[in-house]
Amino acid sequence: MKKDYFVLALKNIRHKGLRSWLTILGVFIGIAAVVALITMGNGLREAITGQFNTLSTDKLMVQNSGTGFGAPGSTVIKKLTSNDIDIIKKVNGVDFTVSKLLRITKVEFNKNANFMYLTNVPENQKELDTLYESMNIKIQDGKLLKVGESGKVVLGANIANKDSFDKEVKVGDKILINGKSFDVIGTLKTSSSFQVNEVILMDEKDMKDLLGIKDEIDFIIVQVSDPKQTEAVAEKIKAALRKDRHEKLGEETFSVQTPLQAISSVNTVLNIINLIVVGIAAISLIIGGIGIANTMYTSVLERTKEIGIMKAVGAKNKDILYIFVIESGLLGLIGGVIGALLGLAMAFSVSSIANSYFGLEILKVQISYPLVFGSIAFAFFIGLFSGLTPAFQASKLKPVEALRK
Repeated sequence: MKKDYFVLALKNIRHKGLRSWLTILGVFIGIAAVVALITMGNGLREAITGQFNTLSTDKLMVQNSGTGFGAPGSTVIKKLTSNDIDIIKKVNGVDFTVSKLLRITKVEFNKNANFMYLTNVPENQKELDTLYESMNIKIQDGKLLKVGESGKVVLGANIANKDSFDKEVKVGDKILINGKSFDVIGTLKTSSSFQVNEVILMDEKDMKDLLGIKDEIDFIIVQVSDPKQTEAVAEKIKAALRKDRHEKLGEETFSVQTPLQAISSVNTVLNIINLIVVGIAAISLIIGGIGIANTMYTSVLERTKEIGIMKAVGAKNKDILYIFVIESGLLGLIGGVIGALLGLAMAFSVSSIANSYFGLEILKVQISYPLVFGSIAFAFFIGLFSGLTPAFQASKLKPVEALRK
């Protein structure tokens, strides 16, 4: 008997044709939006948090606090200096530090010019090894820079490819940086981090001479002795720098950040975005539910005589109720299935386009089955509840009155 309810409900949906599809449309738009955007949001979260893999949990990042947009170090109130490194080294729990410069400068090759990021390699072997290890820097062609290797550079993967200068930059080529010629001795493997792909590595002394940098530092990587004490060491560094700079709590001209804090901040932003997406999609689903309710009310009016005939041949109130409730539930279910599939297709399409554009697997899409099945179930229940009132109204029709209409 229950099988007959489903068969009859499916026949009714198919019989309505265009009206059924217009009703389903309101549901699957909302479901598609939820599945696509949240799936892409999760992929984006992995892509962004992947950028923080360059620092492990036993390392801190100390940097200038900027006052606006611009190149690193160009908009700060008080820049980091060698004095700050001396202060940080004295903090209990600090093993050693690595100072980093990151500047944008003019780079020329093959009669083309671009503005690109330039960073230094330390003049200490231990610091240099830490930099290569922490940023997961791997060589593709040639070799990595060594301590004190002057007049030579290593290029990130995106800089070396032909898109930057209409010609691939190879090992042995010469490039002009800020008007001075440098030999390319290596190119890096493509990394999941933009920091590695979009940067030129240069000897620290060369970089300072080239750009006229005196006692300035853009970033300080701090190696902590005990990974379990990372947060505590970060607080000690903040207190030491505040004291040396005579700054009050909350008015610092520097920031000390752990990878976990950075990831937490990103996750907070992405969670808010997901919440907004769900809210927008919920409005679409409510509109879809209203569409289902409207369709079911219309169906009751159109099929009043049919209901009267079914009751006249023995159909009970619950039978009529089941038929209409199942029909409305199926409208939601079909919309949910189509919406989930469409949402996944959209997410994979956007991911493929993004990865092709950036030339690496930067946006990974992983199917979240709880999200997919949860969205479909939600659509089904939206349809189910939207059809309850019309179904109840249909079940209460008296046979004689229904046959007269």
